[in-house]
Amino acid sequence: MSQDLYELLGVDRGADADTIKKAYRRLARQYHPDVNPEPEAQERFKEISVAYEVLSDPGKRAAYDRGGDPFGGMGGGFGQGAGFSFTDIMDAFFGGAGATGGRGPRPRERRGQDALIRLEVELAEAAFGITREIKVDTAVLCSTCHGEGAAPGSHPIPCETCRGAGEVAHVQRSFLGEIRTLRPCAACRGYGSIIPDPCRECSGDGRIRSRRTLTVKIPAGVDNGTRVQLTGEGEVGPGGGPAGDLYVEIHIAPHPTFTRHGNDLHCTVTLPMTAAALGTTLTLPTLEADVVEGDESETGLEQSFDLDIRPGTQSGAEQVLRGRGVPGLRGGRGDLVVTVVVETPTKLDPRQQELLRQLAALREEEAPSGQVRPSQKSMFGRIRDAFNQH
Repeated sequence: MSQDLYELLGVDRGADADTIKKAYRRLARQYHPDVNPEPEAQERFKEISVAYEVLSDPGKRAAYDRGGDPFGGMGGGFGQGAGFSFTDIMDAFFGGAGATGGRGPRPRERRGQDALIRLEVELAEAAFGITREIKVDTAVLCSTCHGEGAAPGSHPIPCETCRGAGEVAHVQRSFLGEIRTLRPCAACRGYGSIIPDPCRECSGDGRIRSRRTLTVKIPAGVDNGTRVQLTGEGEVGPGGGPAGDLYVEIHIAPHPTFTRHGNDLHCTVTLPMTAAALGTTLTLPTLEADVVEGDESETGLEQSFDLDIRPGTQSGAEQVLRGRGVPGLRGGRGDLVVTVVVETPTKLDPRQQELLRQLAALREEEAPSGQVRPSQKSMFGRIRDAFNQH
């Protein structure tokens, strides 16, 4: 691989194991073939998988940092001409795998990857919670071989090359003497066993893709981007390994009346200038009205409420109604903020114009001069003026 492995994962050379793991998971969610079917994405996923395999293994990472072959192959780093790497020598002298014995066969069973789906809900559903059925397409346990990977009636057999160890010894001669190293068996790919008759249903992988229906409970108070975790409902691992987790990311659809800011709800009401001047009472719907069916007396939930507009209310005035917002995930409930917009009529008939002129005369407003107020200065402006005075 010509590209630098650290650059592939987008991490520094001094990155710790947790940083490397997080970087790999982020890229895997973007380029995994189940998420992104583009050929370029599949090739990219292979590259980042190789990079993670090397950088997550302390031995392979050390070999790569020294310029050697992290997979123990020919070439690269010290000892290239002799057919062994610097790592081989270090292992032999300082207790590595070559001197103390290998790690044994690697398991066929591995944990599956986490999965992510996006679910759109209504504002009221997010506010008060709801239970929904969702359809997911993930890898599940193969029902034919039950994860073993072998066809019915057959089983994996020990590898004759490595005798089930998953590793084979390589002896090399150098100017330092005889170097003995252990490397993964090429015949069984390090598993220690071979499947002579793979399952036709899953091609020996122990899992198949299937579309299934799950029930997810959305708690009250979730917001955009909130993720609900379903443990063990993600991808089943290779070889029938344990499944990863499924994350359901919540997206809230726009509401025709209310907008949400945290746990507060905001709405705007438009009034004619006469109603704003004289005062009035408006009937506004509640958010509960979106989730209940039937009469209010039957459900026990308030579906509307009366809002008193005080005489002389100005355009832009806000009324805060406590406890009529969105319930919080940890308890409590936000507020409802109602903004009043006073509408000035644009078309008046002669009678209406005459009445308004009479009202203006009574209020001595036939020729208003208007009031010009200075704009309020910012805190920094006031501090600057105070220094200038001195």
